[in-house]
Amino acid sequence: MKRRFFVGLLAAAALCLPVQAARPANFQVDGEFLGASAYVEEGTTYVPLRELLESLGDWSVWWDGSAGCARAASEDASLSADPDGNLLTVNGTGYPCVIDVVEGQTYVPLRLTAEALGADVRWDPWLGGAAVTSPGAAHDAMDYYWLSRIIHAESGGEVLEGQIAVGNVVLNRVASGDFPDSVPEVIFDDEHGVQFEPVANGTVLNEPTELSREAARRALSGENTAGDALYFFAPALSQGSWIDSSRTYRQTIGCHRFYL
Repeated sequence: MKRRFFVGLLAAAALCLPVQAARPANFQVDGEFLGASAYVEEGTTYVPLRELLESLGDWSVWWDGSAGCARAASEDASLSADPDGNLLTVNGTGYPCVIDVVEGQTYVPLRLTAEALGADVRWDPWLGGAAVTSPGAAHDAMDYYWLSRIIHAESGGEVLEGQIAVGNVVLNRVASGDFPDSVPEVIFDDEHGVQFEPVANGTVLNEPTELSREAARRALSGENTAGDALYFFAPALSQGSWIDSSRTYRQTIGCHRFYL
């Protein structure tokens, strides 16, 4: 049985870029950060099979010593990963691929495995890893991940209505032709300077509370407490002189003033 050991610091990597040696990468499933347990080698992202499957749903995962492979089963699917035969089998269909055992964990190709199970995989350059949206998920994993974090960083101390409003501003910008076309692109937009202070100070990377996650889910589902607002600021923390003088005031929710 092949065994490979790797140690490294967090590093950004790309699913499509060839590399010469394994390097660590992050990954998240449906907005849940699963750490830097993934790695990229020769352009393929590998993740622990158990960690991936348990994040996708109700799977049982075990090692079949007699067959020398990992096996997994859910209510309506089955999977095996054979490191000696380099074969992943999902619901009876075989996929030749590299499968490794790293410090007792079975690692499988992320995109191949997730897509065989009906999930969607996208590379997230701001995460430095892959974003996986499970089959039937209510929201895109990348959008939900970053929206919940900017809501928490900007308004984590506010009531739910105020947190939803911050999410509304981000989504209103996505819908506007004057801003980038996706949630993370809006949040990390710096064409005319950093748009959100948490991006500058790094707090956008902090883990959101459950209330902020709820606000993100509601905003992504269409709940709106900010109308068409495209801007906001907290007078207690910022003068907001440009917004005050050039944008139309709409309302105040908690400590934030919202503008069209």
